[in-house]
Amino acid sequence: MDGKRLSIEANIEVPEEAEGVLAHGADGIGLFRSEFLFIQPNRFPTEEEQLAAYTTVLTAMGRRAVTIRTLDLGGDKVMPGYHFAPDSNPLLGWRAIRFCLARPEVLKTQLRALLRASVHGSLRIMFPLISGQGELDRIAEIMAEVKGDLTREGRPFRADVPTGIMIEVPSAALTSDILAARADFFSIGTNDLIQYTLAVDRGNEKVAYLYEPFHPGVLRLIRMTIENAHARGIPVGLCGELAGDPLATVVLLGLGLDSFSMGPIGIPLIKRIVRSVGSMEAEAFVRSLTPMKSGLEIEHAVRGWMEDRLDFSSW
Repeated sequence: MDGKRLSIEANIEVPEEAEGVLAHGADGIGLFRSEFLFIQPNRFPTEEEQLAAYTTVLTAMGRRAVTIRTLDLGGDKVMPGYHFAPDSNPLLGWRAIRFCLARPEVLKTQLRALLRASVHGSLRIMFPLISGQGELDRIAEIMAEVKGDLTREGRPFRADVPTGIMIEVPSAALTSDILAARADFFSIGTNDLIQYTLAVDRGNEKVAYLYEPFHPGVLRLIRMTIENAHARGIPVGLCGELAGDPLATVVLLGLGLDSFSMGPIGIPLIKRIVRSVGSMEAEAFVRSLTPMKSGLEIEHAVRGWMEDRLDFSSW
């Protein structure tokens, strides 16, 4: 509304969804979950199979940015035929980047395919479940090895592909000033960030009432992450379910978020809200929420503001 440029992007699961997101007005793809390639029995996909899939998405999106998340298996996502070591708490165990760093040949194959595909579009590579700088150091070593191998083999790739991280655990948000020095962008994964911050398994009906997206602790971590990233000059997106929640839009605008990524069907409504609210107005509203002490109190205030300011109940 006041000239601030925001990117409203789509989350996708499979390459075939890429062309469809354009019909919903997506500015790009903020999260391409690469797990679909790995959810097949008894084997990991080859480099060439991955290359074909990533190239399909990049080609379909043209000059629009495509953010592809590296493998995020484990926890509640299991590969058929591949048996992860039993974890007493899988969501806190051997998953995502932890699995990939323990199996570097899997990560190297994926990075080779991603970098080779990068010549076909505007690729960004994103690493999930980062908890501290040590993981970024190891990722940087592996990335350097992969780039060196591709150079020696004479395979073309973009050497300047932006690499970013998902902020999904409190330790990442709390050290986002440190991590921002090693990343080209952040993407906040609120699905995990909320449940880890509040110690709530959102799939457990006995404690589901404690899952509060507007909890002051969650909003403080989001604010901290955005402020630390901006201090380092890097953008921050959000790709969790909160990005597609119309009630959260003005709050996220007021916190300074740069991009939203959601299921394609939600894009038109979120764009309508964004175009109806100025960034300074959103910032002032979020400041008014600061004294509030619970997620329910904040949610009630947000709902009232939306209904009064945007006549949201009639949308």
